[in-house]
Amino acid sequence: MAASRYRRFLKLCEEWPVDETKRGRDLGAYLRQRVAQAFREGENTQVAEPEACDQMYESLARLHSNYYKHKYPRPRDTSFSGLSLEEYKLILSTDTLEDIKEMDKSTWKKLQEKFAPKGPEEDHKA
Repeated sequence: MAASRYRRFLKLCEEWPVDETKRGRDLGAYLRQRVAQAFREGENTQVAEPEACDQMYESLARLHSNYYKHKYPRPRDTSFSGLSLEEYKLILSTDTLEDIKEMDKSTWKKLQEKFAPKGPEEDHKA
């Protein structure tokens, strides 16, 4: 049974895309690393908690297949900022985030303060 679990996880890892723009932060790369750690002996690995392992696989498989995206479709593909998916991908890329770190810290601090959630004490002052 451990061999079939291992093969299912390997198949999932093969199908799960790796986003090269998120070096060191990509879920697909992390998943591959965790599967390699969990199944060090390959098909001969003894799974300590088979139910938890199966549940983890099913959860990851639902994420990969966009189960919830199809079950709960959005009426419009918009966000609060009005940015497109491509713009979000660009902003969240590792290169862009490194560039933001290089920005003048005072400018970055101003942006953070502008978009930071207000505390309850600030709501009463307004």
